[in-house]
Amino acid sequence: MFDIQGFMHWESGFSAYFKFDSEAMQFMQRFRNEIWLRFQQFKVPAIELTQDTPREAVCQVFEKVNTGGVTLTVFELMTATFAASDFNLREDWDARRVRLTAKHEILKAVDGTSFLTAVTLLASYQRHLNSKTAVSCKRADVLRLELADFTRLQGHVEEGFKKAAELLAEEKIFDTKGLPYATQLIPLATICAQLASSVTQHGVKQQLLRWYWSGVFGELYGGANETRFAMDLPEMIQWIGGGLEPRTIRDANFAPTRLLSLQSRLAAAYKGLAALLMKHGSQDFISGTPIDLNTYFNNAIDIHHLFPRVWCEANKLPRDKWNSVVNKAPLAAGTNRFISGDAPSVYLARIEKNKQVSSGNLDGFLISHAIPVAEFRADHFDVFIRHRASALLGLIENATGKTVSGRDSEETVKAFGGTLP
Repeated sequence: MFDIQGFMHWESGFSAYFKFDSEAMQFMQRFRNEIWLRFQQFKVPAIELTQDTPREAVCQVFEKVNTGGVTLTVFELMTATFAASDFNLREDWDARRVRLTAKHEILKAVDGTSFLTAVTLLASYQRHLNSKTAVSCKRADVLRLELADFTRLQGHVEEGFKKAAELLAEEKIFDTKGLPYATQLIPLATICAQLASSVTQHGVKQQLLRWYWSGVFGELYGGANETRFAMDLPEMIQWIGGGLEPRTIRDANFAPTRLLSLQSRLAAAYKGLAALLMKHGSQDFISGTPIDLNTYFNNAIDIHHLFPRVWCEANKLPRDKWNSVVNKAPLAAGTNRFISGDAPSVYLARIEKNKQVSSGNLDGFLISHAIPVAEFRADHFDVFIRHRASALLGLIENATGKTVSGRDSEETVKAFGGTLP
């Protein structure tokens, strides 16, 4: 590396080495004019950050000037901050992540920043109880998290995430693929951490689930959520203590026509309905086995069409109906292959004959999926869609504790070809 500051010493050595040869001196003059002087005149921009510069400002400066590199995350900045106090946050998180995911596949959705946000939210709430300060867990708040608060609360928050995972497993949400909102795990875990053992009480659990499903079917956690997190924790604790319903429950609204636009797993409400169907007791068409943690993973349970795509396309049925969640159900991969592309009347008869399933038992399996049996067996697609949509809305109402309005609205009638029963 060329030392600009030591140039004069180097130049003297160069001249002495060549004994002031005229050709060498001409070369040195060109070098001085064309290279060294340019470096001498070059100005290097610098931003001075003093010791009292706020952490969020340090992060913002880095992101502005680091346009060609990787964005500095909150977790990385906090790792550096805690390192000043001889605490290795990265090592701590790597070990914690192993513990979190050892028994709970769903907690693979939690990253280091999510965990820090949950700790910050709980710390902020506890300060609020003592000093009535505002509850907040925005980026700037996470960057101000003190190591003492992290050390004090990290164990409680870890247990909160585990309790959240157990609660969701009871709701038939087992992995990240079936998780409606990864972001909603943050307030759910902090609520569980604050409630501690009381979260297992039946009444408390029912309130917590009503809040959770309101968030899912109200589709309230798809954007920037820190403000809602800060509402959720205190309002849920107050509600469980006898106060008013949280705003998340009051804000939740589900329109009947939304069912037809739920076409893929990209939508949280789509995943939510799949879980509600499994919780409803969905039994496989061939084995009759209800879905639990073991059968979900061992039998490759996924969402499949009831009226098969091939049959629907051959009959020129509208895609917005046959590809919607209304025409889907959680089934084993093997069962879906056996269904093939035939009409329900054909493949149901084949199941009864080839798999030795009685008509009565198969009807029971269909009912466990909220399927209107008569219409389904008769291949009456349009009537099936209306009756199944109505049944799915019933599941949503039971989960959220709120009536879905608009079943007989003009918009609903136009979308479904009739009023939903």
